[in-house]
Amino acid sequence: MDVVTGTDFGLVQLRVVPITSGLAIGGLAAGIGSILVAILVVCFGFSGAGSWVAGAFTLLSVLAGGGAVAASLIAMRQIRRSGGPGRVRFTGRGLAIAGISCGGAGAGISLLALLLGLVLQAS
Repeated sequence: MDVVTGTDFGLVQLRVVPITSGLAIGGLAAGIGSILVAILVVCFGFSGAGSWVAGAFTLLSVLAGGGAVAASLIAMRQIRRSGGPGRVRFTGRGLAIAGISCGGAGAGISLLALLLGLVLQAS
């Protein structure tokens, strides 16, 4: 408590510890999952296991990647708007950026692998 000079009053300042955004962590986890599923698309697409299997895993990877990008963008907004007086301050901007990157990369890799797998099966 800080004493206000010239008065009998004191000033109390609340110090709220910053918290890592759960949305940023979730976005990064979903982005990493999207990349891992994209690796399965590459394996099934190039091994000739069938376009149905590769297509199903592509859909899963694109949905996970899209969810990662959406959650990470919401986390970036949450982090930017936090930190007012007496409010919780969120951190994790780097995690959110990594979630956007991993989610987009996983979706892109899986779509490219499906396309290349279908071209290889057709020829």
